[in-house]
Amino acid sequence: MLKPGSTIGILGGGQLGRMLAISAASLGYRCIGYAPDSDIVADQVSNDFFANPWNHTAALAAFAAQCDAVTWEFENVPLGAVDAIPSERLFPPRRALEVAQDRLNEKRFVEELGGRTAPYLAVDSRTDIESAAQRIGTPGILKTRREGYDGKGQWRIGSKRDLEAIPAIDQPAIYEGLVRFAAEFSVILVRSREGEVRFWDSTRNEHKDGILDRSLWPAGEPIDSQVAAARELARKVADKLGYVGVLTLEFFATAEGPVFNEMAPRVHNSGHWTIEGAATSQFGNHIRAVAGLPLGDTRTVATSVEMTNLIGNDAESAQGLLGEPDTHLHLYGKKQAREGRKMGHMTRLVR
Repeated sequence: MLKPGSTIGILGGGQLGRMLAISAASLGYRCIGYAPDSDIVADQVSNDFFANPWNHTAALAAFAAQCDAVTWEFENVPLGAVDAIPSERLFPPRRALEVAQDRLNEKRFVEELGGRTAPYLAVDSRTDIESAAQRIGTPGILKTRREGYDGKGQWRIGSKRDLEAIPAIDQPAIYEGLVRFAAEFSVILVRSREGEVRFWDSTRNEHKDGILDRSLWPAGEPIDSQVAAARELARKVADKLGYVGVLTLEFFATAEGPVFNEMAPRVHNSGHWTIEGAATSQFGNHIRAVAGLPLGDTRTVATSVEMTNLIGNDAESAQGLLGEPDTHLHLYGKKQAREGRKMGHMTRLVR
């Protein structure tokens, strides 16, 4: 258990790191960050920040030397950088990144635990793309196996013309058959160092252009009747990985039950509502788990919740909504708005 005044390191400098640092400060911890990004926002609320490349050996060593525990805020931290952190101070464990950073390995991992996924095939060439589309059928989605988020690194294929329009891809990919679903939802859990697992309520997630637009609770059917099965799989994933911290699994609610979409070994956009809408937020519980503290209550404290992402210029008019009852605004301190960029979020509660 980390004593007050201990230092927690966060790999990554985006809004998730920012909100983790705020939660850490409320529990009496110092936070330092590490990221090579030019537009870092976590540094605004951190005690110190290392703005260095991921392969800067000396900087990583200096960062690690100051940390009593280290976590990350996004799943694309290079494993080489993670290896600079002593394993006994790293939460979650390295294995979680290994699985989540490769979509093919991730799907195989989940299938081994009994989870259902979309039909898929590995793709290493344009010939493979055409073969996969023929075998699985169209429509489908071509995704790079590594990196890519919020719709980046993905191409929807509905016809031969779409195949011809795909640009040259210089990395391994995966082709997935399109899943017919009624709704999308997340299972977000927190697992302690001792293996205790707690879940937050699952929201109905609505996307626009591949980016989460809104998360709504109560989720309603068919999500409500599929949450138990999805939670069972999520718990198996967390236990298998020896996970510590917040873990998110995204699902499609289908006529045959929940279908696994992807995993995020970190706090998640669809859990932002927990800051005001749950007894303990995902950020607070992640810090508790990393620090070895008792986990907090995850119950929802409202009768309904709506979290809306503020994308691009949406944030400019958001302050005018603060006069509405039980409305909470979070702006991330990003300097420049652009299309598709998350600038903040708004949460509305009915109690």
